[in-house]
Amino acid sequence: MWQSQSVQSLHNNKENTHRNDDRMLTLGMTSAISVAPPKPSDLAKTKELEESLKPFDVFETEQELNQRMLILGKLYNLVKEWIKEVSIKHNMPESVAENVGGKVYTFGSYRLGVHNKGADIDALCVAPRHINRSDFFTSFYELLSQHPEVTDLRAVEEAYVPVIKMNFGGIEIDMLFARLSLKEIPDSMDLRDDMLLKNLDQKCVRSLNGCRVTDEILRLVPNIENFRLALRAIKLWAKRHGIYSNALGYLGGVSWAMLVARTCQLYPNAASATLVHKFFLIFSKWQWPQPVLLKQPSNVNLGFAVWDPRVNVQDRYHLMPIITPAYPQQNSTFNVSISTRTIMMEEFKLGLHITDDIMLGKSSWDKLFEPPPFFLKYKHFIVLLAFAETSDDHLEWCGLVESKVRLLIGNLERNQFITLAHINPESFSMLESQKEPNTQCSMWFIGLEFAKTENLNVDLTRDIKMFTNTVTKHAVSIHMYKDGMRVEARHVRRKQLSQYLSPSFIKRERKSSISKSNGVTDSKKRHSSEAAGSDSDTPSKKSRLSEESSTHVSTFDESSNNSINNDSNSNFSGTESETSLSTNIVAPLPTNATAVQEAVCT
Repeated sequence: MWQSQSVQSLHNNKENTHRNDDRMLTLGMTSAISVAPPKPSDLAKTKELEESLKPFDVFETEQELNQRMLILGKLYNLVKEWIKEVSIKHNMPESVAENVGGKVYTFGSYRLGVHNKGADIDALCVAPRHINRSDFFTSFYELLSQHPEVTDLRAVEEAYVPVIKMNFGGIEIDMLFARLSLKEIPDSMDLRDDMLLKNLDQKCVRSLNGCRVTDEILRLVPNIENFRLALRAIKLWAKRHGIYSNALGYLGGVSWAMLVARTCQLYPNAASATLVHKFFLIFSKWQWPQPVLLKQPSNVNLGFAVWDPRVNVQDRYHLMPIITPAYPQQNSTFNVSISTRTIMMEEFKLGLHITDDIMLGKSSWDKLFEPPPFFLKYKHFIVLLAFAETSDDHLEWCGLVESKVRLLIGNLERNQFITLAHINPESFSMLESQKEPNTQCSMWFIGLEFAKTENLNVDLTRDIKMFTNTVTKHAVSIHMYKDGMRVEARHVRRKQLSQYLSPSFIKRERKSSISKSNGVTDSKKRHSSEAAGSDSDTPSKKSRLSEESSTHVSTFDESSNNSINNDSNSNFSGTESETSLSTNIVAPLPTNATAVQEAVCT
């Protein structure tokens, strides 16, 4: 009997292996490009990659992970206690109220297993049908406010996805709420069931979407550990290169996760180092706006809008669609603009160039994580300044201004003389010497590229006025505007940046530019000499998606100087005429929407 069971078990294992092989070949929308196992050199490169990430605090210690688990456990107990209390107030017998359940789910980077040290936790409170959203923002908020470990508590009930933000035991937590059409919420509840969305309101569906998408991504990747290390590397690279921000028109965390997941599907057995290299190979040659999909879209029809350019006209204008894998499918990158897509495509190509060298042993992983010197790339900038009188007002005001910056980028892109508007996601504090009394200020910089036209006259009055009016009117409409809040936009030439940035920062930028330029020049020479030789040293050429030669992107315009304070850099050269803008564009106050100082580039 035991022998027959062993034979049957062996047969079942072979069948499972065969099915798994078939599954790996057809993960996602297409078959895999390569199912080759990693070579020893790939594993060595992966180890080097992991070591190179450690100085950037992308890994937490066991103690820090345990602290997160402890805090989540306390939060879960609070939710259970609150749901029981609210249930009893709804005249439910205590014996029944104890069993209605309720659960806390996590999503985002923590759920994916790629969160950094000190990162926040995205959480979702799921409650049974007799618990209302109003209860969550009143009685549960009150319960949190009384907890000794909860600080910085604030509710954003009118947001697109309503949220309670808090610091719980030293950990930042953003908590959403969803009510299901169920009498009880068991601990074994799986949110992947599409039918759970039936009869839910839009806010509940949006709140559930984060968990459902995160879980689906993890289900669709062939090797979770390889996926996680590769995603950690890509997220760090994106942040260091200034292209990590959904609000500003770049990609957010879930979008980067889906791109890495798609790479994993195409190379299911590859080591993490290979996945990072293939990531740049795939997306430097991707034919946008062809969408990135991790699976065939669901045929579920519960009445919720899904991304479908065949039906929805507005979906046809999305520039870089990356579609979430859970119903209702959405484009996670609808904020991407022409400029931000151009910038990201340049970074993809440069990333491929660098990782080519890394895989050939001609460079180290540190090179991939070197930030580009943004302020030496452009001669002209628009500086956005957000002012407020108190810390709380400043935090709130900056959040609103930042959420609207992409509208200004859109306005600038529609100007026929502007070819690129590059927003730097990093916000800067104003220099102490420039600060106004009793005022706090944050700044964002937008690098501008102008069309090469003789006698260039650029009038940005309308572009700036539309933006400032939108920000202030929205602040008034949501009753957020307070005295002292204002937003300004100023034109700044490169030589004037010392008025806004510290000398030490400018020095680092210049030093980084020089070393980076030298590295690119040396690498170009190597690639030129190798082009005439044998292809035997080039890794996986046959698996490349295109026969095009790699595009190597230089870091700066060759006509630009490395010195920030060089006067010649602030003017156009050759066919470009000198361009100047007014240096102070003040947003209109809500009491006088027409009082806008004109800004003209002549």
